[in-house]
Formats: sequence, C-alpha cells, structure tokens
Amino acid sequence: MDIAIIPSSTSLSTVHHDGAASISTLHSDIIQTHILTRLDGPTLASVGCASAQLNSLYTEETLWTNICHSTWPSTSSPRVRQVIADFHGAHRSFFADSFPLITTTYNSSPSNPGTDDLHRTPEFISAVDFHYRGELIFSKVVVTETSSGWFRCSPFRVDLLHPKDIVPTRIPYPNGNEIDDETACRNLAEELTLSWIVIDPMGSRAINLSSHKPVSVQRHWLSGEVRVGFASVLEGGGDKGSSTESVTCDVVVTCGVSQGPELLQVREVCLTVEDMDGRHMKGKESLVILRKALEGKRVNSGRREMGGRKRYEEYLERKMRRIERKVRTEGTLDILSASLLGVSAVFCIFWVIMFK
Repeated sequence: MDIAIIPSSTSLSTVHHDGAASISTLHSDIIQTHILTRLDGPTLASVGCASAQLNSLYTEETLWTNICHSTWPSTSSPRVRQVIADFHGAHRSFFADSFPLITTTYNSSPSNPGTDDLHRTPEFISAVDFHYRGELIFSKVVVTETSSGWFRCSPFRVDLLHPKDIVPTRIPYPNGNEIDDETACRNLAEELTLSWIVIDPMGSRAINLSSHKPVSVQRHWLSGEVRVGFASVLEGGGDKGSSTESVTCDVVVTCGVSQGPELLQVREVCLTVEDMDGRHMKGKESLVILRKALEGKRVNSGRREMGGRKRYEEYLERKMRRIERKVRTEGTLDILSASLLGVSAVFCIFWVIMFK
C-alpha cells in the first residue's frame, strides 16, 4: 500500500516518478507513532494485511491496548486487563473477538460444548459501556459465578446496577405530545450505543452480545420510564422449528426522569436470554448457548448496527410466523375438541333416551 506524502529534501532519492513516496521509505518509529496510532481497530487490522513491514508493526501490543481502552473504557479495569493478558495475542485477539457483532450464523467449533463440561466456565465477566453521542454515560464490570445450583436452575439474568443505584445523564427526557415522543425516541435510537462483552476467563474468549445501537426505544405512557432495548440473536441448539432454534440475548436499559432539569437517569440495566416463545431461559441452558457462541467463529458483514438490526428483525419475523402457526394449530385443536364434546353430548343424550 502506498501513501502519498510530500517528500522532504532528504528523501528526494526515494521519490517515485509521480512525485509520491513509498511508505517503506518512512522510519518504522514514524509509521508506528504518527500513522498507526491514528487508526481505529478495523482499519489497523486491514493495514496489517497490506505489506510485510506493516504486518510486523500493527501487532504492537500498545496499539491494540489503546484501541481497546478507547473503544471500551471498561477494559481498562485491572480485572479485565489481567484476563486479556492471557489471550493469545492479548488485546489484538480480544478486539478480534469483541468488535464483530453476531450478525450471521456462526460456525460451531469442533469442541461443541455440552452440559457435562460447564465446570470449565465457573464464572464469566461482563464488561459494559454505554454511550450517548459518543460521550460515555457509564462503564462497569460485573463478575457472574455460574457453578451454583441457584444460577443454573433460575432464569438467566445479569443486573449491572443495584436497586437503589441511579446513574445521572445529560440525555434530554422525551417529554411532550405523542408525535414529539416518537421523534425523540427515534433520535435516541440513533444517538445511543451500548457494548456488552461477555468474557470467559478460563477459555480466553470474548463475545459482544449487544446490537451496538438500540433495536427499540419506548416510553411508557403511565410511568414515563424510557426503556431502551439492545439485542443479539444466537443459535439456541434446538431442532428447526422448535422454540430454541434461535434465542435472543436482550439488554434492557430502563431510564427515569430527574427532578428539576428533565434529564434521563439510568435506573436499571439487565441481560436476559429468551427463546422464540418468550420464555426466559435458565442459567444452565443459557450458559451452554453462550459457551457455543464464545467458541464459535465470528462473522461480520457491513455496518455493525445495520447487520445486527437486520438479523433481529428477521428473528422477529420468524417468531411472529411461529406464533401464527401455534394460534392456527390451537384453533384447530379447539374446534376438534368442541366437535368431540358435542358428539359426546349427543351420544349421552341418545343413550339416556334409549335406556330410560
């Protein structure tokens, strides 16, 4: 890859006939300090494939450490940094795992995890970052133990905030008439971003379970709370057409309104896993699905938020078709049951008349 620069008087001998100088003429320290540090993660990864010289430079750990910390401030916490250090490739591998969203069907690894080896994941770490217009609203790291019977038998749920915790923001509260509320909610859907990275410390893998931008923003007509939903679609491992064929990892951010200046306050942030019937999956079931996703291959296509939203919309369409099929089936069964009941009633009446 050639980058056009203005040649200095000391580098005229390396200038091509078209007046541009090859990047290979630059000192490695200049490339690494003044060029590569200005790139984001995806661009830096692409640059590493351009030439052998750039490939040897782009793997510098400091570059990827800074990119991870700027992209996800939660990764600067001591616990997360310690875990990332055990990744093969450290922060570069962590970025490769966590930046792509699950926008297409991922390929399962040969070591497809089952329920018998869940002891290999005694805990997982959630690194969460919430932004508004690029400004950090909150950043938090939560460790969830997965080996207890309570976790495995209860519905899967990870809460970031304690019940009395409130995170103030500078986000305007969408207060007004119905049209204004709809416009404000639509604007919030474009201006809010959230990253929820689940890290397996034992397996040294990570995955981003958020859709990056919201898939839904709703204001409750009675309480006035604003609920912002993020989601990702994962393979559930069930048979085709079953309720666990696909599942969603749903992140819901619940916001109230502050006193005085009407600004949003974050009051609840939680992660749950639901099947296609809307059933909250238990911890053991969810852990199997997460393990499969963690060990799978990431595939990213196009803009992250567009891909995640499209996959979620396709999931909703399949979910709606499933509900319609169930309603038709149940309606048919109701008709058959009513018919059988009617026939039984007629037979009973006939029997009573005949043998009275």
